[in-house]
Amino acid sequence: MGAADVIPGVSGGTIAFIMGIYDEFVGSLASINAEAVKLLLTGRFKEFWKHINGGFLLSLVLGIGVSVVSLASLMQMLLTDYPIQTWAFFFGLIVASSIFIIRGISGWKAAEFLLLAFGIILGVVICTLSPTTTPDGLWFIFLSGAIAICAMILPGISGSFILLILGKYQYIMGCISDLVKGIDFGHNLLILCVFLVGAVIGILGFSRFLHWLLARWHKQTLIVLAGFIIGSLVKIWPWSNPEAIAQTEAAGSLMAGSAAAFAIIGFSLVTAIESAGKLATKAKNGKPGK
Repeated sequence: MGAADVIPGVSGGTIAFIMGIYDEFVGSLASINAEAVKLLLTGRFKEFWKHINGGFLLSLVLGIGVSVVSLASLMQMLLTDYPIQTWAFFFGLIVASSIFIIRGISGWKAAEFLLLAFGIILGVVICTLSPTTTPDGLWFIFLSGAIAICAMILPGISGSFILLILGKYQYIMGCISDLVKGIDFGHNLLILCVFLVGAVIGILGFSRFLHWLLARWHKQTLIVLAGFIIGSLVKIWPWSNPEAIAQTEAAGSLMAGSAAAFAIIGFSLVTAIESAGKLATKAKNGKPGK
């Protein structure tokens, strides 16, 4: 899930679905409530740990953390040195993600096509109206963490993708990379702590809302999300800025060809993940007693 959440276009929630832990993941997050706080404050630590499914959450958080830290520097380097190829790779990821979400929804009704159109329009509007640069103030970092973490647990949309829309993907990846290298340690630590506080508050509130939303309007929620992802492709298009167009014109067909190749790789990666999920599901359902 950590590796997926570092890459815009691949959802950590989708990986949780593939691995068969999504319901337990959302349910465990939703269990961190007033009762859990009461158990903790009264010193009933064993009951608190059992109530929130602590072993499961701790293992998951540690795995996500290790993956994010190990991949942040790589993503920062790719976006700096190979921007067109990297964005093309992301573009392929997101196209494939939206296709598989839509293919997984059956029994479409006329009103649901309108929901898809609404999602597409919403994605285009948000991406085209969002500024190329956003504030680096702590308040906006906190807000970015709270919003991005909500997307992380949704199947089909990644927290990194939301950070792209908010203009903070490269900024946060850069802070993680510099922190690991020991560059401007105090400043980067403060930025990431504020981001994490926002993420914790966001995920605790949103997990309960998501639990309720998916239980009542699962299909409609996924349709709007799929439309949003499709509309947001305008932000990920590799040649969405004059600098990228100039680089391609200078390099000629070689740059365009490499971009196409990386888009195909991205598309194929999501296809492989989807296929692995289907095989895992078939194997699980094929076991005796299942």
